[in-house]
Amino acid sequence: MPKFTVRNLNRFLALKLPSAYISGIRVTHISDQEASAKVRHRWINQNPFRSLYWATQGMAAELVTGILMMKKINDSGRKISMLVVHQEGSFHKKATGKIIFKCEQGTEVDKALNKAIDTGEGQSLILKASGINEDNVVVSDFSFTWSIKLKE
Repeated sequence: MPKFTVRNLNRFLALKLPSAYISGIRVTHISDQEASAKVRHRWINQNPFRSLYWATQGMAAELVTGILMMKKINDSGRKISMLVVHQEGSFHKKATGKIIFKCEQGTEVDKALNKAIDTGEGQSLILKASGINEDNVVVSDFSFTWSIKLKE
């Protein structure tokens, strides 16, 4: 990927993760410390109870953890593989309206990547993302265990 900008990430989303793009998930922010994406409850992504389908929430949550990891790997200049090996989710409130998913663990990603590069051994880390509605209420929490390994 050429440069980690919101525009390029949304283009990547449309081309490589079309189900997420069609569901309305869009990256809104990426930096060294955090990533965020939004999704609005609509007909295409709803469940029978007229709220945001759990899988759409999971896609948005995984996306923000994944793009933060991808940015850090890209910035390292090294070839490093990444894979989700475990996932958990909790749902606290009906998800309607616009939901923002955010991961703010850039420092933890740096530590794991540096350890993988320094030792040559695979590493695991847990990245978390929460979905927050327009009233600033957490509607869901997700955690993803990512496995990373130096390819060289």
